[in-house]
Parts: sequence; C-alpha cells; structure tokens
Amino acid sequence: MTFAHEQEALQFLAQYPEIELFELFILDANGVPRGKLLHREELLAVYRSGRPLPSAILNLTMQGEDTEGSGLVWDVGDIDCRAYPLPGSLVRLPWRSMPTAALQVQMHPSEGLPAVVADPRHVLQQVVEAMQADGLYPVMACELEFYLLDAKADAQGRPQPALDIDGGRPSQTQVYGLRELEQIEPFLADLYNACREQHIPVRTAISEYAPGQVEITLEHGPALEAMDQAVRYKRLVKSIAAAHGMKACFMAKPFASIAGSGMHMHISVADKDGNNLFAAEDKAGTQMLRHAVGGMMACLLDSLLLFCPNANSYRRFQANSYAPFAPTWGVDNRTVSLRVPGGPAPSRHVEHRVCGADANPYLAAAAIIAASHRGIREQLDPGAPIEGNGYAQAETRLPTDWLSALTALEKSAWARDAFGPAFLKVYLAVKREEYRQYMAEVGEQDWRWYLNQA
Repeated sequence: MTFAHEQEALQFLAQYPEIELFELFILDANGVPRGKLLHREELLAVYRSGRPLPSAILNLTMQGEDTEGSGLVWDVGDIDCRAYPLPGSLVRLPWRSMPTAALQVQMHPSEGLPAVVADPRHVLQQVVEAMQADGLYPVMACELEFYLLDAKADAQGRPQPALDIDGGRPSQTQVYGLRELEQIEPFLADLYNACREQHIPVRTAISEYAPGQVEITLEHGPALEAMDQAVRYKRLVKSIAAAHGMKACFMAKPFASIAGSGMHMHISVADKDGNNLFAAEDKAGTQMLRHAVGGMMACLLDSLLLFCPNANSYRRFQANSYAPFAPTWGVDNRTVSLRVPGGPAPSRHVEHRVCGADANPYLAAAAIIAASHRGIREQLDPGAPIEGNGYAQAETRLPTDWLSALTALEKSAWARDAFGPAFLKVYLAVKREEYRQYMAEVGEQDWRWYLNQA
C-alpha cells in the first residue's frame, strides 16, 4: 500500500493558509463515511505517523451501533488502529461556512490491525492485486442514480421531490428531459465546479426515470482509483445538495410506485500497457470478455448482498423496471443484468446493472472483479447472449429478499477465498444484526395490514 507523502500536506497548507479544519474520514462496510474533525496543526502528524481510530469504527451498523459478534469491539478492547492518508484525497470543501478540507484515510496493513480486515478499500485493493498478479488490470467506471428531495417532508411526513428553480415541484417522469436538467442548473453548476476542483471526472448528466431523479456518469479508469472517485463524488453530491436546501437520496427504492436508483458498474480488463483485452469488432467482445461474464453470472447470487446490502435494496427488483434480477447477459440490451454496450471496439466492456445506489462502491467493485477473475481463470462459458426481452426469457431468477442474499454470501466458499474469512466475519455480523433489528421493528405497514384484521 502506498500512502500519501508529507509533501502533499505541506503544499496544501501553503496553498490554503485560511483552512483551519480537516475532515478525516474512512468508509465503513455500509459506505458511510466516519472519522474525526482535526485542526490545522494536527494535519502533518497524520501524514508522518497516521491517526489512531478505534477498531469499532469498521463494525458499525447503518444505525451507527456496535456489532458485538464482529470481533472488533469487546474481544479486542476497542483497540486503536492506525490509518494513513490516501494520495490525492486532501481537498478543499469550498461550500462550507468554516474553511474546511477533507482527507480520506485507509487502515494500515499492519498498524491497522485488527480493523484493516474490515476496511472495504483494503478488500478491493487485495482483489485488484490478485488480478494484477496474473497480468490483468481491471478498469472500471461508475454511474450513480439519485433523487434530489426537498429538505422538508410533505404534509403526510413523506419525502418529496425538491422544488425546481421556477418554484414548481416535479410531478411526472420526463426521462432524458432537458428542461428538468435546466431546472437544477444551480446545483449542477456547483457540483461540476466542486468535482473539477477535486479532480473527479464527471461526465454526462441525465434526467432519469422519475420526477427528481438524476444520473451523472463518471469517467473510467483503474478500478481502485475509479471507486475512490465514486466514493468522493457521492459525498460531494450530498453536500452540494444540502448547500442548496435539498437532500440527495441514494436509497435503492425511496418510492414504491416509481423507479428505484441503481449503480451501474462498467468493467473491462487491460494488459500492462493499457490495451483493452475485451476489445473486438464483434460487439459480444473477446473470449476473455465472455469468460469474465461467465464468472460474473456464476457468482451473482453469492455476491448479491454486496450489490444489494439493505432491506430496502430488494424493493427495487420488479419486472420491466430496468432493474434486472436474473443471471442473464446480452449485447446492447437493457433488460439483462450484464450488458455489453455497443460502440467502437476499443471501448468494449461490460455494464453490470444489478447494484443499487445504496451499495458500497468498494465492495461492489471487489465482487465484480473477483467474479470476473474467476471466470477468466476457469474459462467459464456464459452461454448465448439474450436477444429481446430478458425478463421474459430468464430461466432462473435471483432471490429478491435480504435474508436469502445474506445466507448465500455466508455459505459461499468462493467469497471466503476471494474476500477472506476475517472480512466476512465482520461484514456478515453487521448485516445479521441489521436484519435482526429491522425485522423486530413494528411500523406503519404492520398497523395498516394487520391491526384490524389479524
């Protein structure tokens, strides 16, 4: 692991003498950034000798609670583990009222024990290095869909789309609508400016398949770097939205009757010189691409909890919703789970369409790369690509419930080998505790269904 050099901090401090506060953050298993707020005089020490963080920071549930069965709390006395800065992650946050910058850290391979085994970025790094050991270099890009919501709920206490700049509220789907993008222009302008300053390569913006739903694509690059950008981009979207009096929502299915939000992951594999090994004039790609697809299909069920980590994730899977729920692939076909887009041969890649926008980009990417690597090594055949309606032709379907996905990952010998039993112990403990709490909660739907009938 190569951490950032102290010179990077010295140059930053010289360039921005007004900045007094630094947000130090690490991503937990759920993709939630957690950390500390440091003062200016504390920054250099982080680069020189790391920053101690409690082991329990990487065992927290979505509610921010310790998971006793993770082995990272009482068993180790919530020991301090040292994390170090990632190169290029020290960036200014210009929208903050107090002069503030952010700094992303990762647990050190040895000084970060025992928590390093649960660090999602560390998991992805190991998977990438395993593929690189075979002379294969994964290249990825991320497309995240999200809703722009009003900071205030409606009269019934439910979330609602944010107001447009003309004072109206989006009420109908206008997919690819240009007026819809024009109505959020102030937000987009600030987001693009912030991304430019933080060297995050954002590209196309699209009005998506529901009122207030947006997608902005990111440029492809080396897998670890691309997921770093996705993580920081997601934080930017939320922060810029809040600065505009809105809430950016990355739930997989925030509304029952309209589209869910996905995270489409694009992957190809390059050689050491950067040549795309999936490239072929045939739109179905090279034999290596097909083998990678075969691996992704074979590991889809075992990976599902990493793609769809929450109870809400599974509400997204509905027929004819552009949210695929079967081990299928096709060429330029949006009704399948694994799509090979058209375009010139050098751009040939696979679009993985299963992940919800609520997935942790590091863990989702790790599962996709590990599955692709397996398919290439074992030369797995994906079968013929589906033509036409993939929903109607699917011979088998993925389970659409949280417990089945949790159980599949728990039983997977492939996952233990790919991600390590130590990581799975922590991750599964967190998800089991979340499942227990979720199922124990009695809410409005229970009352509506059963209060007067049972």
